[in-house]
Amino acid sequence: MKKSIFSLVVMFFIVGTISVFAQSKTEEFKVYGNCGMCENRIENAAKSVDGVTTAEWNKKTKMLKVSYDKYKADNNKIQKAIAKVGHDTDMHKADDKVYNALPGCCKYERKAVDDHKKK
Repeated sequence: MKKSIFSLVVMFFIVGTISVFAQSKTEEFKVYGNCGMCENRIENAAKSVDGVTTAEWNKKTKMLKVSYDKYKADNNKIQKAIAKVGHDTDMHKADDKVYNALPGCCKYERKAVDDHKKK
């Protein structure tokens, strides 16, 4: 009897763990920026989206690696949040007023982003 109860508990634990991991999704996409202030702003914007668990932006590659609950967030919502704080992504361009208000060190070459979006 104790063995069957223990087996049942273990089975529920395994199924519960699998379902939790099944909800998590990790993606990478380009986010334009230059410096450490950009990194903080980009990562904080991504993490502000409900369901995002981690966000790490690489200054050299301009790639953001983000993990999120696929039932609460999606790539589009995350990229919109980042564009709202002044950083272009491949899906969303930041508003010019927001971009122009960024510190000088955070201003990146936007023409490259515009050309990439036309492809």
